[in-house]
Amino acid sequence: MIIDNAGGLVFRPPSEARSFILRVTIGCSHNRCTFCSMYKDSKFRMRSLEEIDGIIDRGALAMPFIRRLFLADGDALVLPTDHLIHIMEKCYASFPHLNRIGAYATPADLIRKTPAELERLRNAGLAIVYMGIESGDDEVLQHVCKGTTAALTLEAGKKALAAGMKLSAMILLGLGGKSRTKEHARHTAELVSALNPTMLSALSLIIPQNAPLYEEVQNGTFLPLTARGFLQELDSMLRHMTMKNPCIFRSNHVSNLLPVGGTLPKDREEMLADLEAYIPQADDIRPLLNDTGNF
Repeated sequence: MIIDNAGGLVFRPPSEARSFILRVTIGCSHNRCTFCSMYKDSKFRMRSLEEIDGIIDRGALAMPFIRRLFLADGDALVLPTDHLIHIMEKCYASFPHLNRIGAYATPADLIRKTPAELERLRNAGLAIVYMGIESGDDEVLQHVCKGTTAALTLEAGKKALAAGMKLSAMILLGLGGKSRTKEHARHTAELVSALNPTMLSALSLIIPQNAPLYEEVQNGTFLPLTARGFLQELDSMLRHMTMKNPCIFRSNHVSNLLPVGGTLPKDREEMLADLEAYIPQADDIRPLLNDTGNF
């Protein structure tokens, strides 16, 4: 649910499907990841409080029943903490049934915030943040220009959890291609095990034509995984994950070949059994790119 005239595509996590989408920033301040095309057509800017207040006022008139709200675009937490608190306080005052606010948070955003600032944001109503881990392998992260390291990502996620926020983390199957699939799987599993996020989602790499990584696929310097390769990589990740506290795991995104889900570590063996039953049936031929650049 969006009341906005800023233009450009709008993105949100699947679990925020019924949320009011409040775009406090436009685009992504980093916007250099070679696998991502989400904000390539948007020039990054931070909206003024006056502009945001107007959107909230219009939203409250049109949809006063809103219960959840999501702060977009790619990294809302780049805004100053006082601005974010002003926005959230106005949202809770304007939507009488509002009970949760969420936002994307990059590792860099969380690192910049002090523990005290994150606690202030949690106390003001920021209940959940969504952070893209993508990979725990530093060579993969550097190759795709993610702008962070595994160590910084771990520090960032732990700060969010320490502040009392729920942390929903995303990892990207296939991001290391064929050449780094083993390292990508093992190091990603090690990172998420050390972090132990509240929720973890595994998505599969899809490379559109306007993503810089597409050129590497075309010239043969990046070899995408096959269908079987994606599933084998997920199998390897799950086998190396050693969370101690419950973590809700899902790989049911539209990009994934096989929906697998449960709570780690409790349901790991059941999920592995599902994968083992399906992997032999999966295609082991490199997928072709269609006209849109998707596999």
